[in-house]
Amino acid sequence: MKKSELPSKICPVCCRPFSWRKKWAKNWPQVKYCSKRCAGARSPGLPKPV
Repeated sequence: MKKSELPSKICPVCCRPFSWRKKWAKNWPQVKYCSKRCAGARSPGLPKPV
């Protein structure tokens, strides 16, 4: 399968698209965020305070 054919989603925090990864193979339907940083953000659309 080509990279362009992989499923993708939009991250609700940073609003960027992210593609399927092998480590998410078993739980792709539950994956919501593109990274641990976005998963730890306090609210959608706002960056985490430094």
